[in-house]
Amino acid sequence: MEVEKDRSAWLIDLDGTLYSARPVKLAMALELALLAPHRVRVLRAFRAAHERLRHELADPVASPFSVQLERCAAECGLPREHVQAVITEWMFERPGKWLRRFVRHSLVDEIRAFRQGGGVTALVSDYPARRKLAALELRELFDVVVANGEADGPQRLKPYPDGLLLAASRLGKLPRECLVVGDRRDADGAAARAAGMEFRLVR
Repeated sequence: MEVEKDRSAWLIDLDGTLYSARPVKLAMALELALLAPHRVRVLRAFRAAHERLRHELADPVASPFSVQLERCAAECGLPREHVQAVITEWMFERPGKWLRRFVRHSLVDEIRAFRQGGGVTALVSDYPARRKLAALELRELFDVVVANGEADGPQRLKPYPDGLLLAASRLGKLPRECLVVGDRRDADGAAARAAGMEFRLVR
């Protein structure tokens, strides 16, 4: 904990960090099975494209999210607009009703206490984040939001440090002043190391 006290900025992941991902995924899997089993292929292809892009996009691009949509559309043989509508509905709109049920209250309380003590915070996500933050009712906890698929987002995904360094810059902080909080060592943790930042794993 002493390491964390020395950091004046926390850079926090969203999915799987601010809320427990497993029960949300189970709830959404049931909803898909009942209401839209024909959407499963698109969602699986989209997630698979995301994981591949973590390591394949070595060179910065304007929007990794757009590349992900294009690859998914090509793999599924569907128009990009159709794929984007499916992803928006099933990954960013419908899950909203489940997110607050599974929020990590202890972490949220820590963030609030950190901010009350003068700390600054950023949310750094490899997916669009503002709609989920609104569903969680946690937008006020973050001075800065850096999210792939949103305006002025990162040009590469974690484990590249782009999003973390961008968030630190917008907060006016040096990397050594930042603590990264996330649920994946291979993404959040690796990005933190690449950025020269401390990392805390959320389980």
